[in-house]
Amino acid sequence: MAKTTTKTLMISTTLAVSVLGSAVHAATQWNVSLWGQRRAFTEHVEKLAELVEQKTNGEFTLNLSYGGLSNNRENLDGISFGAFEMAQFCAGYHPAKNPSITVLELPFLGVNSLEKEIEVSMAVYNHPAVKKDLARWNAVLLMPSPLPQYNVAGVGDAPSSLEDFKGLRVRATGGIGAAMETVGAVPTSMSATEVRQSIDSGVISAASFAPHAHMSFGTVEAADWWTTNLNPGTVNCPVVANSDALNSLSDEHRNALLDSIDEALEYYVEYYNNQTMSKWWPTLEERNIQQVTFSEQELQRFRNSVAEPAANAWIQEMNEQGLPAEELYQLTIDTIAD
Repeated sequence: MAKTTTKTLMISTTLAVSVLGSAVHAATQWNVSLWGQRRAFTEHVEKLAELVEQKTNGEFTLNLSYGGLSNNRENLDGISFGAFEMAQFCAGYHPAKNPSITVLELPFLGVNSLEKEIEVSMAVYNHPAVKKDLARWNAVLLMPSPLPQYNVAGVGDAPSSLEDFKGLRVRATGGIGAAMETVGAVPTSMSATEVRQSIDSGVISAASFAPHAHMSFGTVEAADWWTTNLNPGTVNCPVVANSDALNSLSDEHRNALLDSIDEALEYYVEYYNNQTMSKWWPTLEERNIQQVTFSEQELQRFRNSVAEPAANAWIQEMNEQGLPAEELYQLTIDTIAD
């Protein structure tokens, strides 16, 4: 009787271990490298994690890390060698690493909504040359982090004309930096997390950000003025997956991830429009921040001096790198105009 009980117990234990082993094997956890803190800029990633966990009954989870996995300028490198499975980065942080998507950061493209920013980004992301470009880093582009037009917040005397930007040290990356340079400003490229300290220490006097970032990174707390309608452009910040990790997912888990992207982006747009912007204007008023608005005539002069030269320079540089530059630029322009 004892032998039978022992044998039964051994069989039960073996089955339990086997079932447990299968459950452990079926569960998948991805590490996701972000930076800063949870904010409007990351709400689509937060929503994506929520949807994936729901759709897979907790078998597939995205563990979001705000700076604990990598420096934001090194997220693409981390993806390339599989240090984590998913990450967010901005093209302007390292244009040489992702030249194809810098077309989306050209100044004065004319994107006028978050929805259009998503549409044009996804059109470019799906171009074969862009996929090939990011594949060098073992990266698959999943979705953008759509941002509204940037504007400048600064300390000291507010600019009353474009000429007043001459000599101003301003944090501005990519095409926005190029645009600011044409009016005599001195653009400086730095990550968002470094900006407030740089303003406080006098390294820079102004920063170009979308509204949520002015709030999240504290520039609005230091600012004396803000430009309401300079609108030189925006930055493009994709969310990517490590291609090996994506390919190794089960069909169920891969579908749960990819099929959740549209819903995550819809949530992001709603959140940004209804939550972030509803706080932005009252914040300016509460802090008595001077709102600088330029005339349409002056803005048109700015656009004319920046947009076409920047596009031509980008096309020439990308052609020299072997990219189909005219094709990517025309795709961008056509999608915006559609």
